[in-house]
Amino acid sequence: MPENSQQRVPTIRPFMQSDVDAVVELALLAWRPNFESFADILGTRIFAHLYHPTWRESQAANVTQVCLDPHVDAFVVLADAGDVAGYIAIAYDTDTDTGVVEQIAVHPDHQRRGYARALMEFAIEQFRDRGLTFANVGTGGDPGHAPARALYEAMGYTGVPLMNYYIAIT
Repeated sequence: MPENSQQRVPTIRPFMQSDVDAVVELALLAWRPNFESFADILGTRIFAHLYHPTWRESQAANVTQVCLDPHVDAFVVLADAGDVAGYIAIAYDTDTDTGVVEQIAVHPDHQRRGYARALMEFAIEQFRDRGLTFANVGTGGDPGHAPARALYEAMGYTGVPLMNYYIAIT
């Protein structure tokens, strides 16, 4: 939110099945820069193999599956007009005492307004309420994921550099 505006706490509510279309749409819009970055890094052949039939179709199915998974709690954040501005899907790994952010996205029209931070802070409270000690979120190291990394680091998360390597062998 702009510094001169009065800070308000956005409304976060549980995800409902009727939110699926809005959440899928905003996730695809929000993640487009990430997948464009991946396509540039991986090249057409490997990218097409990893995200088949298209990244949009594979991610739409993934978002739907995660949000409707009975082992995942999903929540949406509402913009001032009441429309879904973003979402977060979280899971609880009691074996490792860790809350896991499975997915998070904010519609590009609502980015840079504090919604992602509000969702992340909300997730941390859910984890604390469950008695968990740690929180985990994964993201890419590519340029498309730089805003996500900046948020997580600003919130105090420690990043661990992990790499996935691909090569076309035939």
